[in-house]
Amino acid sequence: MKKVLVAIAMTLTVGLNAAVFLSNSSGATATGITSSQSTVSALKSAQWNPTIKISYSGTNVTLKPNGIPNHKRDTYYAVPDAGVVVPTAMTAKVEKDPTKAQSYNFTIPTTPVYSSKTTATSMGSIGVMISGAVLYNPYEGDGKTVAMSSNFTITDSAGHTASFVDSCTGHPTPNQGAYHYHGLPSCITAKVDKTNGPSHIIGVALDGFPIYGSKDANGKTVSVKSLDKCDGIFSATPEFPKGIYHYVLPGTTDATSSIQCFHGAVDSSQIQAMPNMGGPKP
Repeated sequence: MKKVLVAIAMTLTVGLNAAVFLSNSSGATATGITSSQSTVSALKSAQWNPTIKISYSGTNVTLKPNGIPNHKRDTYYAVPDAGVVVPTAMTAKVEKDPTKAQSYNFTIPTTPVYSSKTTATSMGSIGVMISGAVLYNPYEGDGKTVAMSSNFTITDSAGHTASFVDSCTGHPTPNQGAYHYHGLPSCITAKVDKTNGPSHIIGVALDGFPIYGSKDANGKTVSVKSLDKCDGIFSATPEFPKGIYHYVLPGTTDATSSIQCFHGAVDSSQIQAMPNMGGPKP
């Protein structure tokens, strides 16, 4: 009889423990996605380019970067000919790096609110990266050509070789010189992540949710299949061990290379339009 009672007690204990585990797990996921949590501490711990002017007020952070990243850029870039929106090797020219300082001013919530309704990211700035440059969505000016999969390299008559998108997944617009990324900037992750370690915060989207590289909290590569249509996921990170919804730049060269939509409430006035890539027709 005693053996039977002990067996029953053990079964109940295991069952209760399993129930608690499942309750905590499902509760963490539901709470993490449907409720707000402050990102202030995590943002303050991020390795921001010191040229970025940062201030916190209430439930917002104001970021004023000049758009010039604190990593090396290419000396020359392949830029579109006048009037060309999406260049190819036949409709581009080699030009010395035209990057110029910008006057960005973003007010981003530090208690981001997850929304079941998504907002498509438009052409232009959709996030601020810790390097001081901004993030664009995957597409070029026509809204359908993926920048990373349409990269090319050309050489001019003087022997100068230039790529449309550099090895950091970035390039400047030819006229305003607005440098921006279309994917995972390895120049940033190389500074903040260890080779076999997890990804740390490399930026923040305009809806307030943080942006990470391609590794999870255990240093394993995040599968693109595990991301939602916005390139987002709810999981633990070094800065949020209990989990948070965040965006992942997976290091791909297709449309998943950058954030395709916002899964958080976003102030549309903060989305800055993309400068004209090709300039006026001659």
